Amino acid sequence: MFMELRHLGRTGLRVSRLGLGTLTWGRDTDEHDAADQLKAFWEAGGTLVDTADVYADGGAEYLLGQLLEGLLPRRDLQIATKAGSVPDPDRRFDGSRGHLLGALDASLERLGTDYVDLWQVHAFDPFTPLEETLQALDIAVSSGRARYVGVSNFSGWQLAKAATWQLASSGAHTRLASTQMEYSLLQRGVEREVLPAALDLGVGLLPSSPLGRGVLTGKYRHTTPADSRGASELAAFVAPYLDEEASRIVEAVAIAADGLATTALNVALAWVRDRPGVTAPIVGARNAQQLRAALSAESLSLPDEICQALDDVSAPVHRYPDQDWSTL
Repeated sequence: MFMELRHLGRTGLRVSRLGLGTLTWGRDTDEHDAADQLKAFWEAGGTLVDTADVYADGGAEYLLGQLLEGLLPRRDLQIATKAGSVPDPDRRFDGSRGHLLGALDASLERLGTDYVDLWQVHAFDPFTPLEETLQALDIAVSSGRARYVGVSNFSGWQLAKAATWQLASSGAHTRLASTQMEYSLLQRGVEREVLPAALDLGVGLLPSSPLGRGVLTGKYRHTTPADSRGASELAAFVAPYLDEEASRIVEAVAIAADGLATTALNVALAWVRDRPGVTAPIVGARNAQQLRAALSAESLSLPDEICQALDDVSAPVHRYPDQDWSTL
């Protein structure tokens, strides 16, 4: 089955409803595995490839650029990258105009392209005026270096402030097309304020870690596989999703998968892919075999009763002020 395309937010850009993540490229994923992944993704109809300037200290972008040069036509893919994260213990994010535009030029050089389809601010910088950060996005688009722009890891109020500034301030400004946030059955925090803001503003959500950092595949149900993130230097990254509450959700996903004669991976991915406001979950894989397993979710649509059961078992507690105060 060829992958369905969706509009990114309230824009004319159409992207595949699953994106390919490159967090491990150039670090744990070598050029051969990366090439196999990219080819498998493209053959399945995938178009959106997500990276960042800090992945493998620029190695992921460089590797992607090398593959674009010889493996696939540039026009067949939408390249999304990010800027703003810096290796400074005293200042993790730099949203200044100078840093962002310099980072974009460096990204384009590593990627070997004149433009990126989507350029994202990696995180909110509290030390830089937001309008300065947003001006960098305007410059990137007006200069042709980026076709669309978005943000990542912005809270609800930060996203709303950024989008409102673009709409309300004088002059022509490039509207945000997307926001990239962690979202899965194990992490539904974006439903409090980020997702309602995105829906209201016409900003598409790109969920990262849609498989709960790998936990929703069920691989950690009984033990920690030796070749998994949970057994590597990334163990602390996985640990928050190995508690009793997470185990209950994982078991529910496994039961649903058994009932549908599919995998827990497919169930978890289909659930988040079809949530209101979601454009494309970003899926990372260790190799092409893992990626093909995730891409097979394209053919799965969850029955309403399964969606409701998963909603119920994973529902976060949202009270004041998220609910109508008069009901509390």
